[in-house]
Amino acid sequence: MSTIKIHDKEFVKSIPSEEIAARVKQVAEKINRDYAGKRPLLLGVLNGCFMFVSDLMKNIEVECEISFVKFSSYQGSETTGTVNQVMGLMESIEGRDVIIVEDIIDSGRTLDKLMELLQTRNPKSLAVKII
Repeated sequence: MSTIKIHDKEFVKSIPSEEIAARVKQVAEKINRDYAGKRPLLLGVLNGCFMFVSDLMKNIEVECEISFVKFSSYQGSETTGTVNQVMGLMESIEGRDVIIVEDIIDSGRTLDKLMELLQTRNPKSLAVKII
């Protein structure tokens, strides 16, 4: 396995890019089936989802929109245990199908906070897609 160095951290590639691309395509195909005839809003959680949601959008055939939110719970490489919203959703989601696109869930705190915030805005449905 090859390694990647980012700043002072070294990472081992554990999933080949071809497997990731295939998984992204599978998720897009499911969205195409599940949301045929609808106009969902894809809501990406920055920064981690950026590349995944870009690839996902290239494979989605249903009419949809995209927006982003950003939360922070880390200071450096350590979690603070508190989730703060850094950039919020500006669009109305009332009566809309919303698909949250997240890259990694470690503690689940960010997703819990986001779901709690979104549910107060009366979406038609909320779904989570983890690539």
